[in-house]
Amino acid sequence: MIRASIDLGTNTCLLLVAEAPSESSKELRVVSDHSTIVRLGQEVDRRRELHPDAIARTLKCLQGYAEVVRAAGGRPEEALCVATSQARDARNGAEFFARVEKETGFRFRVISGDEEARLTFLGGLLPGMDPRSSAVIDIGGGSTEFIGAHGGQSVDVGSVRFTERHLKSDPVTDEEFWACQQAIDEKLEPLRTWRKAAGAPLELVAVAGTATTLAAWQLGLAAFDARKIDEVVLTRGDVHRLVEELKWRTVAERRALTGIEAGRADVLLAGAMVLWRAMEVLDFPFCRVSSRGLRFGALLGFNQ
Repeated sequence: MIRASIDLGTNTCLLLVAEAPSESSKELRVVSDHSTIVRLGQEVDRRRELHPDAIARTLKCLQGYAEVVRAAGGRPEEALCVATSQARDARNGAEFFARVEKETGFRFRVISGDEEARLTFLGGLLPGMDPRSSAVIDIGGGSTEFIGAHGGQSVDVGSVRFTERHLKSDPVTDEEFWACQQAIDEKLEPLRTWRKAAGAPLELVAVAGTATTLAAWQLGLAAFDARKIDEVVLTRGDVHRLVEELKWRTVAERRALTGIEAGRADVLLAGAMVLWRAMEVLDFPFCRVSSRGLRFGALLGFNQ
């Protein structure tokens, strides 16, 4: 049976088309996996509503995704569609999703940070990982989720939100960088209790666009390769080095680097800083990178 799920975040819109798990196999068989940068969260942090340009970009993307689902033998009306941080913050979110359903058939559910964390944990772990000794970090455009078997936390720190708040120069100034780092650390400080409750050892798994882009850049991948990305381990030192390399470059210079999508170049520094500071503040010496995440969790959660 063909199933589809969509994870509509602040920066990207992800579509997974897969054959649902069966009694003989608990694994999803991926038919196709798609990622489009739509920047739905454009200026939501300041305006508290979805920007008309962001709405237009996202509708165009979803119209294309509806055709992909139909071509695979699925029905957009049966897809599991979840929206996250930008939809929680936007005054005109309900109006937007009503229009999406009318024009594409996709029915979205706006999920809480806690539910986002639970589904991300369920979908983000790679085959063979022990949930009891793993924790997932999902760095989004508007928020970041931390989840382990002992529970999860969602904090309003993300690559788009903190770029718009703090990293306004090109390249960024030292003052902007330090202010952003301090603001991230302040948001992460309450999570020390969550980290302590998990005990040790605990393996950190990093999902979503920031982590997979850093992995692709580290590997020098000209084209996205989930299999290779799922093998990447980044140490705390690796992430700090990547942050420093992004810091002094302009957005145009970042776009020219192999592995970095043009639409992510402007917000990648803030996202990388969140990963670096999380590893520092919460004492994770390394992280595994996973190309999976919420879209996988939505399908797996539906079938549980």
